Amino acid sequence: MEYDKQSQESPMSMSDEKHLTTSDGKAIEINDGGEPAVTTADGNTLAIISPAAERALTRKFDLRILPVLAIMYLFNSLDKSNLGNAKTHGLEKTLGLKGTQYNTILSVFFVPYVLTAPFLGILGKQYGPNRVLPLMMFTFGFCTLMVTAAKNFAGIMTLRWFLGMSESAFFPLVIYYQTTFYRRGELACRLAIFYAAQSIASAFGGLLAFGVFQIESDTIAEWRYLFIIEGCCTILFSFFAFFYLPQSAATAKFLSPEEKELAYYRMQVDSSSVVNEKFNLRESFKIFKDWTMAPNFSGAVMLLILAFASDYTRWRFPFVALGFLFTFLGMIIYVGINVKSQLHIAYFATFMMTWGTSAPSVLLDVWYNNNVAHEGRRIVLTSIGVPLANLMGVVSSNIFQNKDAPKYIPALATTAAFGATGLVLTLILGVFMMFDNARRNKKKAERKIEVKDIPTERLRDGPRVDEFRWFY
Repeated sequence: MEYDKQSQESPMSMSDEKHLTTSDGKAIEINDGGEPAVTTADGNTLAIISPAAERALTRKFDLRILPVLAIMYLFNSLDKSNLGNAKTHGLEKTLGLKGTQYNTILSVFFVPYVLTAPFLGILGKQYGPNRVLPLMMFTFGFCTLMVTAAKNFAGIMTLRWFLGMSESAFFPLVIYYQTTFYRRGELACRLAIFYAAQSIASAFGGLLAFGVFQIESDTIAEWRYLFIIEGCCTILFSFFAFFYLPQSAATAKFLSPEEKELAYYRMQVDSSSVVNEKFNLRESFKIFKDWTMAPNFSGAVMLLILAFASDYTRWRFPFVALGFLFTFLGMIIYVGINVKSQLHIAYFATFMMTWGTSAPSVLLDVWYNNNVAHEGRRIVLTSIGVPLANLMGVVSSNIFQNKDAPKYIPALATTAAFGATGLVLTLILGVFMMFDNARRNKKKAERKIEVKDIPTERLRDGPRVDEFRWFY
């Protein structure tokens, strides 16, 4: 681990008496210079955590792990959204779909998506996201490929069920996987880069579909080639990811022994209460005692802006609320104008809608992960929270009815109402966290304690700990 004798801003501005013993017999304490130092049990300084070394380490994670995860999620988004593209080129006619059957096959995806996510998330913690994520990717790639063999409503309905099952814990596991490499204050912008792949997929998916639909064939329907190409590419990349992704920083072949040691201590003081802790079902489900339950490219850009600003300021709820506000205003503007005569305003409104589409999802996921130091409880909460949020896909699949065309007023009004509700609830929760932190500080009359002052290894039991401070 690199030594650095220059005084730097510490992630823990705690007093000298706070001697933090870690699970390997070493400790992290603040020395006279205000620097976080790794010490042995007998009090000798082993190393001083260097900000320069940390930056070099995170750059390695950014270059070696983030691109692979982003590509995996790109395929995940393509395989999930290609049904809409196929519909425009004869899917309903080929499969003989009638009435609301197309809406049904869209909706059925979300049932197993919600039901199986917690179990697959637990498997991901048990056997490692680096193994379970590629296996899930292989499975949803195989389901996508098998759509080429679907002959009727029952066949594609079955495949959509297993597709929802295989994708259910994918995003929660990616979130959890990143929390094992990055500090809490580094997570939002990294997750946003990964999540932006979905917005890119929305734009790229339509372009890919247009190209594929130019294929002329007398053997199979042209739309089936889209599933062949996307399914095969997904399966091939899953093999690469299986052998490439490290289980943790400790097993990453691209890190030196010193970097592995630094990565461990980063997580010990600013991510997890116990790093690489074995999953305990009873312990992990205690989380419910503390928590109740494009324009696409411009949307991706706004997502990155909000996420980077959130990490820079270390504030979460104002940026979540801003995302909800963008979507709400976009919907209200669109509903309130004559689209044909005010086309430019309508187009601007669609930009506003996409500005707030992704940011609340990303930052909300980061927000509650930032407030849970226990790794098992973190994966359980994420595996349940993300699919439940995506359950609203059942609503969105059914509120846009042909009879409401071309303005779809009921659907837009419903979406705006959800946006307004999300905005209000976010502000209420954020204000509560601010007041609760102030209340906790009053008990510690000697000085004000900020969230960054408390190493996460002290926060295993969450709000029940006196030193706990909400990361809002």
